[in-house]
Amino acid sequence: MTSTGLPESLIATLPGTAYTDPGIFAREQEHIFEAMWFCAVRAADLAGPGAFRTVQVGRESILLTRARDQSVRAFFNVCRHRGAKLCTQESGEVKRAFQCPYHAWTYDLTGKLVAAPNLTKMPDVSRTEYGLASVATREWLGYVWVCLAENPPPFDEVVQDVVARLGDVDSIERYDVESLEVGRRIVYDVKANWKLIVENFMECYHCATIHPELTEVLPEFADGYAAQYYVGHGAEFGEDVQGFTVDGSEGLDRIPGVTEDQDRRYYAITVRPQVFINLVPDHVIFHRMYPVAPDRTVVECDWLYLKHVVDSGKDVSRSVELFDRVNRQDFDACERCQPAMNSRLYAKGGVLVPSEHHIGEFHTFVQERLNAGRRE
Repeated sequence: MTSTGLPESLIATLPGTAYTDPGIFAREQEHIFEAMWFCAVRAADLAGPGAFRTVQVGRESILLTRARDQSVRAFFNVCRHRGAKLCTQESGEVKRAFQCPYHAWTYDLTGKLVAAPNLTKMPDVSRTEYGLASVATREWLGYVWVCLAENPPPFDEVVQDVVARLGDVDSIERYDVESLEVGRRIVYDVKANWKLIVENFMECYHCATIHPELTEVLPEFADGYAAQYYVGHGAEFGEDVQGFTVDGSEGLDRIPGVTEDQDRRYYAITVRPQVFINLVPDHVIFHRMYPVAPDRTVVECDWLYLKHVVDSGKDVSRSVELFDRVNRQDFDACERCQPAMNSRLYAKGGVLVPSEHHIGEFHTFVQERLNAGRRE
């Protein structure tokens, strides 16, 4: 028995309150999602100057747009006058500027205040100082990442997070993710805490139970102890499987940079705090989580293919269907767990078996971020 009173093969999970307490969730929003680099949108969603999207990052609504010089800009979606939400739409396009629907304060695509009723009679109102509050941005893997922290951590920490799981950054760059195009996007509204979703993604102890289609394509996933794929070793396709499709039939055109060692293999990695990436020879599946409540998480999932595959209108449904089923099976499982997080039986949490022990490191990460927040 260990000092926790558990057998050597078991380690404790987080307590139930970690998945239900609004106070804990608020601290996670502040010290994790608002403090780290957060993957916000696909860069191609901001197709040209004036295209915009609004996303929820932690407790904040963030407005992302492309300026006339083609650079991506991000701002707090808050008018500097009286605090009205500037953009109420999730996405759209403006010609030259964003105008607050309350008092018509108007900002150009760089965030500068360019007009307001009676502005000329208020010469002491600086158009720069009272411009939109900007947010740090970086582009990587074809996505725009933002950081709300006053002093953002080095973006290399994100890259190193990927390297730690794949062994080297070249392994993911061979998939040329930034040049791929969205063949399908599905948004899931999951009635579960974000940590339950991360924990589920990190282990395959459940695969034989709830993922029959996946274990047909990736036979090693039928053995929860063998499927330690979270470290990026790559799970090999079954002998008779031609592609990563719902029926194992042939996939689409292979991404040119994929090496022979990576061919016929599936890689899955987490990128903290809210990204899951799945890599197969002909496409990439890219998930972004938006935690919005202790018991609700929106997950936006992109299936990315070579440009000519998308442009030609080739049928991508068999590859989409495979992981769409996997996602729905996973999210159903998370939603079955969420109500029990309030149970007195789960007050001290549950246990992790040996093939899940690596989830303990994720729990340590969460606790360390929250403990650091207490010391600030």
